Amino acid sequence: MSLKGFLVSSSQKASPTGNIVPINPSTSVKQWAKRLECPVDIDANYENTYWCNRDLIPIPHDRRTWTWQGFGGYWIIAGINTTAWTVGSTLLELGLSVGQAMGTVIGASIFIALLAVGAGWMGSHQYIGFTVTSRSSWGMRGAFWPVLNRVMTGCIWMGIQMYWGGQAVRILLGGIIGPKFINMKNTLPVSANVETVDLISFFIFAVIIIPILWIRPEKLQLPFRIAFIMITSVLFGMLIWALVTADGAGPLLRTGSTLHGSTLSWNTVYGLQSLLGGYGSGCLGQSDWTRYSKDPNAALFGQAIAAPLTICVTALCGILITSASAKIYGSIFWNPFHLLLHAQQSMTPLGRAGTFFAGLGLLASQLALCVVLNSVAAGMDLTTLCPKYINLRRGAYIITIIGIAVCPWNYVNKASTFLSVLSGWSVFLSPMTGVLIADYFLIRKRELHLGDLYVGNCTSAYWYTAGFNWRAITSWAMGLWPLLPGFVQEIRGTSNQSGWDHLYEISYFAGFVVSFVVYLVLNALFPIRGRTGSSPFLHKGVGVLAASEDESSGLEEGSKGGEPRLTQGPQMEGNMQKSG
Repeated sequence: MSLKGFLVSSSQKASPTGNIVPINPSTSVKQWAKRLECPVDIDANYENTYWCNRDLIPIPHDRRTWTWQGFGGYWIIAGINTTAWTVGSTLLELGLSVGQAMGTVIGASIFIALLAVGAGWMGSHQYIGFTVTSRSSWGMRGAFWPVLNRVMTGCIWMGIQMYWGGQAVRILLGGIIGPKFINMKNTLPVSANVETVDLISFFIFAVIIIPILWIRPEKLQLPFRIAFIMITSVLFGMLIWALVTADGAGPLLRTGSTLHGSTLSWNTVYGLQSLLGGYGSGCLGQSDWTRYSKDPNAALFGQAIAAPLTICVTALCGILITSASAKIYGSIFWNPFHLLLHAQQSMTPLGRAGTFFAGLGLLASQLALCVVLNSVAAGMDLTTLCPKYINLRRGAYIITIIGIAVCPWNYVNKASTFLSVLSGWSVFLSPMTGVLIADYFLIRKRELHLGDLYVGNCTSAYWYTAGFNWRAITSWAMGLWPLLPGFVQEIRGTSNQSGWDHLYEISYFAGFVVSFVVYLVLNALFPIRGRTGSSPFLHKGVGVLAASEDESSGLEEGSKGGEPRLTQGPQMEGNMQKSG
């Protein structure tokens, strides 16, 4: 066959009657695009649009499976982590005594509980997540800004949590294989910032977590229960081992306060807000989980009781274990992974068995933490960027791939300005929290027009001005800018106890309060039309999701009276794809 004949034949296909029919390339592209769309449930009351898919709609009754026990387990997993375990190290370095450090932890835990309850309320009552709730306060288009903030930090933290998961794998395999694995020769250059054994362990963890990401949040209660039993056993097992082996709590408990006066006071406040900021992102996205509540009050036990109690107990155990192990080994190991890796250097059979079970518990904990704090929250945020083609599962896998691609060992094993920026990112998140809480509880009176949260034109109550609520943007900026000078000086290492530095030391409280107050003032001066009242996600048999975004071009807030209304669309029954 000639080249010309081949080119002609490759662009044609035979019809059932034997006639030659040209292939339309655009048709092929459309077919593939249709195949790549997110699956839709059978008999669904929604359709995939620019604003909606299965994971963004209010959770239906059959998917509301989480009970108070589930949320209790959730917060035990979130509480027993390296942030709470090592907080004693931070507070003692700031000059606090052990008693003062624990008092600070208790105070921060109470604030965390209140924040979790407030930020999770819309999830447990309207059954929508942070990504959709943000549309009510920031506007349909403006909501992409807080979502993008969480996506960026979520990708990096996913990678870092996966790195620590790899360390759990290293401990576990070290307990099984022994010195041959523990002392594996490093074949990587120093510039890699990671050793061969760590890299192998990291990718083993990545392989383990892949199937777990496929499990939907409504079915995660049982795996979480197993994880929290295992990590709780590890925490108290290590505590008993350390106290018995050291014959007491060790020298750190006798550490007194090394600072006094105003310096000690400012450091105490800084320590309190640092712990609060560490949990701030998770609290801000609480509704991503509380939307699966079986009843509206199911999450309260976990948020108000399990969360503060677990954080306080973990911090106390961290201090006791570190103090006792310092007496045993002559060195201080605040991080439990570092402690167990050091313990494996001189292994007895009993010691190997102990580190194996500890590594197994830490592995379960890191798997759960990657899901609790990163894959679901950041995956949900990523979903809202392209709902037609990205759902929660796909978003979680994308976040994981990016988390691997950023080479997180560079941030963990090498001091970097970027990690300092990431640790201080609460200066950007706390004003967002202030806007969210003020809008939902005081402006909206806890009422939302659910259907309007999925309509991308001026008929939506949340369209504001071209899709942006300038009140929220202004309030966030006003809460942020006073914190930036101190934030920059902290990153550069040039803090000099100036007023800007002190303001940064209370950054979470300052950002939250300023944005909260400014938002209320702006709404008092420039009221939002139709700001109260509620309406359902759908009228019976009528879609609210079919309004064309093209109608929104050039339309401003209030151009149709600013009143929310449900937009009639095509009937959807009998026109759904089968869920895949």
